[in-house]
Amino acid sequence: MTNEWADNKESFEVIDGRGLKGNFLSTILTKAKVVAAGSGICVVQGFEPFPLYSTMADLGFEHLTEKISNTEYRAYFYRAEEKTAVGVMNVPLHPAALANIGNTDKELGKIVSQFWQLIWKKEDAAIDQKTKYLLSLANAVGAGRVRQATRELVKAYYAGVTVAELDELFSLFVWNQGVGNFASEIGPSPLFAAYQLIKTLENEGKSRDEVLTELAGKYGEKNPDVSVLEQKQ
Repeated sequence: MTNEWADNKESFEVIDGRGLKGNFLSTILTKAKVVAAGSGICVVQGFEPFPLYSTMADLGFEHLTEKISNTEYRAYFYRAEEKTAVGVMNVPLHPAALANIGNTDKELGKIVSQFWQLIWKKEDAAIDQKTKYLLSLANAVGAGRVRQATRELVKAYYAGVTVAELDELFSLFVWNQGVGNFASEIGPSPLFAAYQLIKTLENEGKSRDEVLTELAGKYGEKNPDVSVLEQKQ
């Protein structure tokens, strides 16, 4: 961050995320992608929007956040350069559902955002990101949260998980959850379908980038069985 752009932050377009409900993240990213280098936007939320920081950094933004009150934070994002995904795409399936918590209770939303930052963006973390995604995937399966498990699978593949690792993980599901549960609950689920898609595409010789693009397209926010965004009626 430089003082030069911070001095001009009041001229940035303001987007008040407090009224965006479930589509908060997607709306911000749609706006951000068309911001030219040398310009910026200001995002207003009822809690500090920690999940936005790494996502916006992927697009070439620096940030400065000011706490106006206990119910208003202003995050200024300045686009230092126009970054595009090189090689493997940027992390898919961002934690958009955190905004739903903030819309229910501002203080709780702030606490949960800080908690998310501690768990997923901790400096010098002892557990690598891929392992965290796999652990979160396994925990979600154990709790019967197939939607979350599918999202973690997509992110684990982004982080470098191999088909061999997934084969062993799904074998563990049979061992820990039982054959009957695997056959009736996991086998017909979008989680298992996403896993099979990875295996099929890799067997066809697709690159990891190609597999991830198709995986995120079929099992991303456009899929109602996976999305955590507000569903339009």
